[in-house]
Amino acid sequence: MKMARSMVLVSSDPISMQLGAQEVFQALQDQIKAFGLEDEISLTMVGDVGRHDALPLVIVYPEAVIYGPVTPEKVPYLVEEHLYKGRIAEELVASVRELSGRIAWLHARKGTLPAEQRIVLRRAGIIDPTSIEEYILHDGYMALGKVLTSMTPEEVIEEVKKSGLRGRGGAGFPTGSKWGFVAREKSDKKYIICNADESEPGTFKDRLILEGDPHSMIEAMAIAGYAVGADEGYIYVRGEYLLAQERLKKAIQDAHEMGFLGKNIFGTDFNFEIHIHAGAGAYICGEETALIESIEGKRGQPRSRPPYPTTFGLWGKPTVINNVETLANIPPIINNGADWYRSFGTPSSPGTKVYTVLGNVNVTGLIEVPMGITLREVIAIYAKGMKDGSNFKLAQTGGSSGSIIPASLQDTPMDFDSYAKAGVSLGSGALLICNEDTCVVDLAKVLLNFFRVESCGKCNPCRIGSQRAWEMLDKISKGQASLSDLDKLAELSENLYMLSNCGLGQTAGTPLRDILNYFRAEVEAHIRLKICPAGVCKMEEMIPQP
Repeated sequence: MKMARSMVLVSSDPISMQLGAQEVFQALQDQIKAFGLEDEISLTMVGDVGRHDALPLVIVYPEAVIYGPVTPEKVPYLVEEHLYKGRIAEELVASVRELSGRIAWLHARKGTLPAEQRIVLRRAGIIDPTSIEEYILHDGYMALGKVLTSMTPEEVIEEVKKSGLRGRGGAGFPTGSKWGFVAREKSDKKYIICNADESEPGTFKDRLILEGDPHSMIEAMAIAGYAVGADEGYIYVRGEYLLAQERLKKAIQDAHEMGFLGKNIFGTDFNFEIHIHAGAGAYICGEETALIESIEGKRGQPRSRPPYPTTFGLWGKPTVINNVETLANIPPIINNGADWYRSFGTPSSPGTKVYTVLGNVNVTGLIEVPMGITLREVIAIYAKGMKDGSNFKLAQTGGSSGSIIPASLQDTPMDFDSYAKAGVSLGSGALLICNEDTCVVDLAKVLLNFFRVESCGKCNPCRIGSQRAWEMLDKISKGQASLSDLDKLAELSENLYMLSNCGLGQTAGTPLRDILNYFRAEVEAHIRLKICPAGVCKMEEMIPQP
């Protein structure tokens, strides 16, 4: 199947439809056919793209050019100039001043849709993941050869720093800085660990990378090993990912046979080995120090920090721990340069981000988009709108440890700094899109139930706090709570964040904070009126106190 070189979107919100969007769509369809471009141009309609005076809109990717208002009479010129001759039809471009802030920002942003702009997933679904030959044909191990033969370890770290790559596991810590910390440590042994224990509910992005492009992990880990002075690495894989484990094992074996692992790689004095370690299903082992404990054969519980893994990691040695998606960015950064990488995304959060889109939308699945895209764009363009024409209410980001994002923040750029300024977090990459039939109390109750079950029990704030929070939410969902319980929930949220030993307990209070900040009226309706506005919670009679 030939991949489309351009994608054309026609706005189809109610106002656009009244102004002739359907006729514009039909005219585009006819003209694309007339120029024989059916196999090269993807044409579709998209929902709400912001209210302004330029409707109906026609948006053309990969240039992200916005035309509007467009009438059927203007379509032949637009198709001939832009889609056939490859020149932007300047006369038809919508004025930035007429657009909303979000659309104006989209107009200025360079980039395209994930089908043409994949960095992390550039090979997934394209090559045979069991064939090292196909990986090599698609620039595989070129970056490793480059760093070993023409770059010093210091130059590799500096290039990663310049790229601005930040950890894609949720925390967003600068990758180059982490590598630099380990490189500066004096030790007879250092380790590289790939955190592939993808246990956040609703997240499966790392699985696709591991199953579709396993050699990319091997190449990236070897590059990291060379940069920091490590000669051994571990891939800690979620136990349920059996196919990923199988393909990683074969990739390691093939890399050994080809000389990309083992002794004297690329004829240099650099040696590197990789081992596979399967987890046993504990969510807590996604936390890096608990993961280290698990590899060492101990119970998976987080360590107290400091010291951090960069100084005291696996078996007490300096250790780099990176997420799968983070590592998948390394070879393309080395091959193409830091400036190339910074051309994607935002200045503070360069590159792309892989998301799993789930919930009440028409199209679910995996997307790779530039950092800084908005929820509105994800829903309207990639998820093809809300299911059954329902209204967007909230999004839960990053699995259980992410934030509950209200509709009022759907135009906030999805990057680490913009979300932090808005008081929410981006998380690891899961986007659960919910409509008005979702009850925030029920959602928070489900999330706190997950945390109380998955708590390792090492520290009291998490073990007891998550249980108490779930009990209060259960009372609220049954109409048995009082307004004073909301103050207790707010206090619990703060204590979980301040006093818990690791990220599990620290983020367990996030749902409590978010529903009180953004949906307090709905929560109070359960208490004051004994009703669930979404019709989800089953109200019960108040139990009389003895």
